[in-house]
Amino acid sequence: MKALLLAPLLLVVQQAAPLPVHVGGRVVTGVRATSFGWPGVYFESRFRGPTLRVITLPRADHLRLLIDGKPRHVLKGEGVVAVTLTGLGPGEHVARLEKLTESQSGSARFGGFFADGGDALPAVPRKRQIEFVGDSHSVGYGDTSPKRECTAAEIHDTTDTQQAFGPILAKRLGADYRVIAYSGYGIVRNYAGNKPGENLPFLYDRAIPGDPAPAADDPAWRPQTIVINLGTNDFSTPLKSGEAWADAAALRADYRTSYVAFVRRLRAAQPQARFVLMAADAFRAEVEQVAAATGATVVDAGPLELTGCDWHPSLKDQRAMADRLQAALAR
Repeated sequence: MKALLLAPLLLVVQQAAPLPVHVGGRVVTGVRATSFGWPGVYFESRFRGPTLRVITLPRADHLRLLIDGKPRHVLKGEGVVAVTLTGLGPGEHVARLEKLTESQSGSARFGGFFADGGDALPAVPRKRQIEFVGDSHSVGYGDTSPKRECTAAEIHDTTDTQQAFGPILAKRLGADYRVIAYSGYGIVRNYAGNKPGENLPFLYDRAIPGDPAPAADDPAWRPQTIVINLGTNDFSTPLKSGEAWADAAALRADYRTSYVAFVRRLRAAQPQARFVLMAADAFRAEVEQVAAATGATVVDAGPLELTGCDWHPSLKDQRAMADRLQAALAR
């Protein structure tokens, strides 16, 4: 295997035709490369032959490359990164590049898979689709960390969205998935009252989280299930002077009203989807009222050990949440 830093992305990509690619997650498709910023995005191609090249511009992200389901390399760095894998054997292979980290601003770019001297095979999407909407718990914030006290760099490097409950569940069910999640954000209020006027519903329609441009409609994305896990940031810190709510009761009332409106907005766009709302003890009563008003299903998120960075779910917690969701979807 050779890992190389190469010339500008557009020039590199022009050298050969890329393999057909199946995209999981919300992206912006360009002429020569695909940009992406939301967590959990992935790219898959099938090919026959012994060699694969992948070209990326990771920027702030870490991107894991897998061949036939086995991790082979993590691509990272500010410049263009190209990796060539050789000796794969002449048979059929599946290449997968998946985003691990959270990038709340900017975007990474995918330049394509190239089977030098091999044969391209059709990219195959899965029949089942699931969307996960949430905050840091859905992102997998610091989920691989062995400790709770983490620096900003450690939080970044120990976040693996692919091991968060959403992707875990989707992979068990053989489903494609999207993760529209942003750490620190809630339905009406963010952690510690940060960035008033913004929230996850405010960001939801964006193609890339840090860019106000809306996502283009994707007629192929028609999830059978939409899972929402929002509320931790609305209620985990006390109200401060000058915030929009007179007291906790007013905050909870606004949360309920806005959450109902958000579910109805998503249902209008995806009327075929079953909605599942996750709840923790601190806001279970509110979520149950939202579910009653919208016909959604409620699933308890906890109990959780919260041994990841900054008291976030660990890998064990993430698997437990996936278990609870899987049981609910089976009913």
